[in-house]
Amino acid sequence: MNATGTHAATPVRRLTVLYDVECSLCGFLRDWLLRQPKLVPLELVPAASEEARRRFPGLDHGATLDEITVVGDAGQVYQGPAAWVVTLWALREHRPLAHRLSTPSGALLAKGAVLAAAKWRGAQWHRGQRGGAQWGGTQWGGRVYRRADGWSYDPDSGWSYSAPGCADGTCAPR
Repeated sequence: MNATGTHAATPVRRLTVLYDVECSLCGFLRDWLLRQPKLVPLELVPAASEEARRRFPGLDHGATLDEITVVGDAGQVYQGPAAWVVTLWALREHRPLAHRLSTPSGALLAKGAVLAAAKWRGAQWHRGQRGGAQWGGTQWGGRVYRRADGWSYDPDSGWSYSAPGCADGTCAPR
């Protein structure tokens, strides 16, 4: 068994990438992924959306807004660097890179890349709050900052709280 609770030999025939629709970097990467030739089909679904909650009721959907999450068709769950590696693995032109990143030294590089992206994303959010960081007429980094605990900050309206959509009782306890 691997860390996701599935057998290591379980084949992956389809992957679902959960991405933050409020993040322009995430949107850029979503568009890039859609243009890439694939060896394994990718579905891109907004993180914490009603569709994501319906399809994956056992996930911590608040956490999927904070960290990239990819779900395999047999229930495999990949987060952080492993999610990036498995996504690259699905792409025809990037599978060799994914194999290199799956080694112990490559995993350190993948983790560093994920941390750099998170840091950039956070810096863009802070710059966006002050009205800066314009590129090509669009603001990078998104305008709304959301936390896994349900709190969000919008520069126009301030802090607000929205409880996770658990009306059907399918949310995982925290």
